[in-house]
Amino acid sequence: MRVLRGFGIFAGVLVILAVGLYGPVTLLAPLPDADMSVHHVELDSTGTPPALPEVGATAIADSAEGPVLAQSGESEPVPMAGIAKVLMALVVLDAKPMTPEGDGETVPITSRDFLRYNDYQDAGARAVTVYTDDTWSQRAVLQAVLLGSSNNHADTLAAWAFGSVDEYVDAATAWLDDAGLDDTSVVDATGLSADDVSTASDLSRLAALAMANPVIPTVLTQEVSGIAKTRGVENTTAYMADRGVTGISRSFTTQAGICLLFAATVTVDDAEYTFYGALIRMPDWNSLDHAMDALMSSAEKGVHTGPVLPADTPVATFTTPWGEKATGVIGSSATATRWVSGRPSVQVKTDGFALATQGDIVATATVSEGTSVVEIPVKIDSTIQSPDVLWKLGHPFTLIPAFFGQFFGD
Repeated sequence: MRVLRGFGIFAGVLVILAVGLYGPVTLLAPLPDADMSVHHVELDSTGTPPALPEVGATAIADSAEGPVLAQSGESEPVPMAGIAKVLMALVVLDAKPMTPEGDGETVPITSRDFLRYNDYQDAGARAVTVYTDDTWSQRAVLQAVLLGSSNNHADTLAAWAFGSVDEYVDAATAWLDDAGLDDTSVVDATGLSADDVSTASDLSRLAALAMANPVIPTVLTQEVSGIAKTRGVENTTAYMADRGVTGISRSFTTQAGICLLFAATVTVDDAEYTFYGALIRMPDWNSLDHAMDALMSSAEKGVHTGPVLPADTPVATFTTPWGEKATGVIGSSATATRWVSGRPSVQVKTDGFALATQGDIVATATVSEGTSVVEIPVKIDSTIQSPDVLWKLGHPFTLIPAFFGQFFGD
């Protein structure tokens, strides 16, 4: 009997303790997070997509990183003609940097360089006159290569920077690997070989890399001067400047067709938007002109400055286990200049919350529109109140583990 009596007392004490702790534990336990459901965002306009030709291979990008903005035509690597010279200039400038306004180092002209000039001239390839013991600056050679598309100067510059054209090819292969241009390969410095190949996608990114280099834009935009001017170098890359286009390379070979590497700028409401592109394997100059005219017209219609999403656009609903509900809306109207070519994709992420006051930032919306990605804060449109005492007392299996979890972990 004493044993039973002792057990009864012990059990009674446990009941008293449980009852005494149950209330405080459930009332003081942290509340569970609200559940989030993301809305499907619908906007009225689908924008104006880039107008790209069906012939050849074309791609445009708005940066050197990430996916291209649009592409059309052939997707496999194809010959790229004189665009290979732009790659060569970038690789050389990495090895032999110079200031944007300076002349760089002196590039000696040897008898080997004079023979190169004669060989290219005899073959009917583009060449700019040199003589043994000429004095050419690095900038002057770049003018001959990029503006005059001089094949002999391309070989001269590559051999000067790396010891030989073959060693340049090794350096260019490593440079392409580092840049992530995996579909591009070269066997020479000129682009005359059918084995100098790339995709329009890679080349659009190469155009962005070229214009990001501090030296190349100055070579493309400044007037030819010094010995380069004396030897007849003219700007053969300039193209549709009145439409905001900067030609980086304009060339032709039988294997590659007509090729254009370019940057283009559209101004909207005093804001500038620049994109980069490559059109390769165009069948004739008229086709190139029509393609670029259509592309620039579509850019002028498609580029806009404005909010990525209108303020107060609903993007999510938050619901608590005790029945409170509120909507997450775009909190600030982030403005960007971008090519509006389709409906945006919206992803919403929250770190979790149980209670919130109207106007609190409770999540982040990542809005992807083409290659543009913008993060915008999401605020809650109404206050989420705490549950009443009866709800808390009625949910011990939710609240008691949460109470002890805050001390001992999950």
